[in-house]
Amino acid sequence: MKSKILYFALIWVVSLTFTKSFAQIIPVKETVITGLKRPWSMVFITKNDVLLTEKEGNLLRINLQSKRKTIIKGFPSDLVDSLDVNYGKGNNSGIFEVVIDPNFSINQYLYLSYAAQTPNEGTTTKIIRATIKNDSLTQIKTLLIASPFTKQNHHYGGGLKFGSDQKLYITIGERLFYEIDEPATPIAQDPTDKRGKIYRINPDGSIPNDNPNFGKNAVAGLYALGIRAAQGMAIHPETGDIWFSEHGTIQGDEINILKAGANYGWPLVTSGQYRSKDYNPPKVDVSTLTSPVWFWRQTVAPTGLAFYTGKEFPAWRNNLFVPGLSGGSLWRFKLENEKVKSVEQLFVDEPVRLRKVVQSPDGKLYLLTDELDGKIIRIKKP
Repeated sequence: MKSKILYFALIWVVSLTFTKSFAQIIPVKETVITGLKRPWSMVFITKNDVLLTEKEGNLLRINLQSKRKTIIKGFPSDLVDSLDVNYGKGNNSGIFEVVIDPNFSINQYLYLSYAAQTPNEGTTTKIIRATIKNDSLTQIKTLLIASPFTKQNHHYGGGLKFGSDQKLYITIGERLFYEIDEPATPIAQDPTDKRGKIYRINPDGSIPNDNPNFGKNAVAGLYALGIRAAQGMAIHPETGDIWFSEHGTIQGDEINILKAGANYGWPLVTSGQYRSKDYNPPKVDVSTLTSPVWFWRQTVAPTGLAFYTGKEFPAWRNNLFVPGLSGGSLWRFKLENEKVKSVEQLFVDEPVRLRKVVQSPDGKLYLLTDELDGKIIRIKKP
């Protein structure tokens, strides 16, 4: 009898161990930093030090261990104070993306996007390069001003990403709120207009010789058009392709893969609805347009996405993580080549407006929350 009891006890232990080892690990969230003014972007400069932009605040250097925050001074004076501007409906102005140069350890260059203003003309998206000395920006160089300046203060874009080719890719939004305000040739479809586009430039602001040709009068650095309000970009760890998020209007939020010379269709086509119910876009051959890899049936407002390559969650390796502002959602995409195979929404019982997903150099996964009391949150095993 004793031997039989021991036998079944051993089987139970083995079974329990097997079950636990194969059970799905439910991630948890750990708040690392609080008290941020709507954080927009974050980049690691050491294992524990990050540069972080606050949409309604400053460029900060933060040590994630000591929690110390340092304001980086010397930001250009044409930065729009997003708390004081009242142009039109909504307010998307402020500081946007921060990224570092592929050779940052040598040249110390960082790149920033923000809403810039000029007296009596309005605002637009501006891209600069700089270094930091004595906790202040120095050697500031303007790389792109997405003129014209307008009185509308939304859909700036401002996404920045260095590709595997070490070129800087930039998203610039269309800036319109209502489609009825489109000119005869829609802004995002006009290669002579800087708005509603994705750019590819060299780190010093010059234009690569192998950029696609959009015609004699096309704006410099143009790489793709038909963009409404793209923000986040991420590099696929295996293919090197750039995947980017795109804000729709009423639904119509998308995930796309960036292709040279592609036209992503806005506002000629949309998987959602137009805000202007009476808007009739120009008719085109839709076969010339690039379709999204994924679009949602509900409004998500996808933002700063990232591919996961860490070791903490092996089942997530090379999965795409996409945060959303609307409804406070976080999505995990399992991909096969250029197709979405499965989608999971995480933390459905803990919704919070999310601006960006960031992976640290050692593979840890972080979230930035878009709140007045903004946070850096780590996703970890329980």
